[in-house]
Amino acid sequence: MGTDIPKSYEPRGTEQTLYKWWEEQGFFNADVDSPLPPFSMVLDILARWKRMDGHNVLWVPGTDHAGIATQNVVEKNLAAEGKKRTDFTREEFEAIVWRWKEEYEARILGQIKQLGCSCDWSRQRFTMDEGLSRAVREVFVRLWEDGLIYKGEYLVNWCPRCVTAISDLEVEYEPAEGKLWYIRYPIEDSSEFVVVATTRPETMLGDTAVAVHP
Repeated sequence: MGTDIPKSYEPRGTEQTLYKWWEEQGFFNADVDSPLPPFSMVLDILARWKRMDGHNVLWVPGTDHAGIATQNVVEKNLAAEGKKRTDFTREEFEAIVWRWKEEYEARILGQIKQLGCSCDWSRQRFTMDEGLSRAVREVFVRLWEDGLIYKGEYLVNWCPRCVTAISDLEVEYEPAEGKLWYIRYPIEDSSEFVVVATTRPETMLGDTAVAVHP
């Protein structure tokens, strides 16, 4: 007796069709007029739990521009073609970056859908969307006016090629031979010392105290 059931589960033929139906039925969309208690977050798995717990859930999908990291990837691709960003005008290079963003954003969102994430795709946003950029500026101005944020001086990672500051995540580390320095800090009203070992003795010159766990 024949059967149409495959010997092994084939997700491609099942999951894409099912997810498409979920979206078409609006199962992921939050209703502003719902009598259920609201629950909202940006890309967090708590959505499923809260939805099953009887909440009107809004799982907001969003993508981050990750500007410096994206630029680095685009420049590496250009280098593979024997080109560099200075071969283009600013407008031409920005257009290349935007094309890369559109292609890979679609891939990333497709992967999120393949995981079965129940995001409200009608509310999908990108950090550089005009509305979001304006909202961010508005919030920062308010925080500044309320004295809740300030501009301070601190050490940053500087990329001489990109000519910009970059995060710790974007730094390329390499091992180097160093020296361990031992600095003795006198204990007040005592002839004893606290010894601190460091590879960066120059930072110690600004120390005013040493905290020691009892």
